[in-house]
Amino acid sequence: MKRVILVTFLIFVGFILLASQLAQASEAVVGKPAEDFTLPDSNGKSHSLSDYKGKIVVLEWLNHDCPFVVNHYDTGHMPKLQKTYAEKGVIWFSIISSAPGKQGYCTPEQANEIAKQKKAVPEAILLDPDGEVGKLYGAKTTPHMYIINAEGVLVYNGAIDSIRSTKPEDIAKAKKYVKMALDELLEGKEVSVKTSKPYGCSVKYK
Repeated sequence: MKRVILVTFLIFVGFILLASQLAQASEAVVGKPAEDFTLPDSNGKSHSLSDYKGKIVVLEWLNHDCPFVVNHYDTGHMPKLQKTYAEKGVIWFSIISSAPGKQGYCTPEQANEIAKQKKAVPEAILLDPDGEVGKLYGAKTTPHMYIINAEGVLVYNGAIDSIRSTKPEDIAKAKKYVKMALDELLEGKEVSVKTSKPYGCSVKYK
């Protein structure tokens, strides 16, 4: 009886370890080449990450019903970042991985209308309703931010800044990780803060 219990326990532990390894394998790793993907945008155009080799690329996981996202858009913070760095040649993709029927899901028309209301100016809004790209990168929250350098290597994975808050006044106080990393890359420097804990609402996968 004790042997049966021990074997059952070991099998259970084995499944837990395997699940953990699979979860880690599906997360984008800083310092490694970013996984290529192809997604349609809200205007029906297809985008592959590999098409932008030679450019710095930002991936921003988006859910306009999340209060953390609302804070960064309604204050103008996120649109300002998008505009500022687009003018410097950075490609910025907002990715919606919410599943149909879940918070943050948008049809292409809804995504465009909300972007217009929020004055958002990414390169494109990419639609990932099956969650395949979100899970490929291990995106956990909205916003969850990734930065890929011109060589196609992931150089930042984490939060937009250092203060987990929905208060507008906290944006000015925070250490702005994404801005810092982009400025360093544009100056030819190594990114000083490569990872941080993302904060926000959980990505609403199916």
